[in-house]
Amino acid sequence: GTNLATLNRHSLQEIRRQIQMVFQDPHACLNPLMTVGESIADPLFIHKLAANSTAAKNQVNEMLERVGLTPVEDYYNRYPADLSGGQQQRVAIARALITHPSLVICDEPVSMLDASVQTQVLELMLELKEAFNLTYLFITHDLWVARFFCDGIAVMNKGQIVEKKPTHDLFTNPEHPYTRTLLEAAPLLDKQR
Repeated sequence: GTNLATLNRHSLQEIRRQIQMVFQDPHACLNPLMTVGESIADPLFIHKLAANSTAAKNQVNEMLERVGLTPVEDYYNRYPADLSGGQQQRVAIARALITHPSLVICDEPVSMLDASVQTQVLELMLELKEAFNLTYLFITHDLWVARFFCDGIAVMNKGQIVEKKPTHDLFTNPEHPYTRTLLEAAPLLDKQR
């Protein structure tokens, strides 16, 4: 890997374009004074990925469509406070993907959403993973979500990875005592192993 602390400013800026984040609370990470369009376009200007505001708007409109916020003209000039939690999270996802990163770190991205909206957002994220050839680093405490969403899982205890396996293997053959304890604490998961 690359030690980010040793990179010069230019190299760090390029890495930042390649690594984006989707946070747990979309309302807290979206600037309430910026419209949806401005918020999604902001990384384009930071990373000099749009020649002008017209080019940025075109990219934003395309991304709004990709994340299912259509018709795009209904969303571009709205403010985060005018959107539902699921819509806000779609804006946050669009903002993260607008730079075409290779890695998106997702910190509990659906934990604040209703169950039905969680499923919609997770399915959208899986579609976008394929469409953009993304790698997600998905941080969650929800074993159901991890099982549904992840190809592989690393179980952490006290800041250390104690077990790392493909998802199916982890759920069917946990080796570390902490992993077994986690799975036993979720009895509904046990019935479907």
